[in-house]
Amino acid sequence: MSSYKGVDLFGSGPHRFAVGPRGERVVPNYVLGAPGSGSTPTGPIEVDVVVRGRLTGSTLSQLWSRRDAIAVQLTSPPVAGTLIDEGGRSWADMSFIGFEEGDRVERGRVWSVAYRAVFRGFI
Repeated sequence: MSSYKGVDLFGSGPHRFAVGPRGERVVPNYVLGAPGSGSTPTGPIEVDVVVRGRLTGSTLSQLWSRRDAIAVQLTSPPVAGTLIDEGGRSWADMSFIGFEEGDRVERGRVWSVAYRAVFRGFI
């Protein structure tokens, strides 16, 4: 079971995790006002983990409840927690920074909506 801060936010439907770029942030010297060509490393890139999938509910009301449970986790300022994928991989100190729903709710055997959720490990 995947979870964020111990809460199963995405388990109602299929979802997948993707880890964003990792490494060193490099800035061209001219951006920093330094003369000449070349670039300067400025520190590690903050890691993003993106979860994409579909929230589902047997009723439209249940789907809205699941959407609301996710919205509650979006705080300002963000409060970090542990993010765990279905395979048991975990990322500590991740902040939930964005949630975007698809443009329509689908009605089949269940009600569902596509989403994209972004978590960031601030440095």
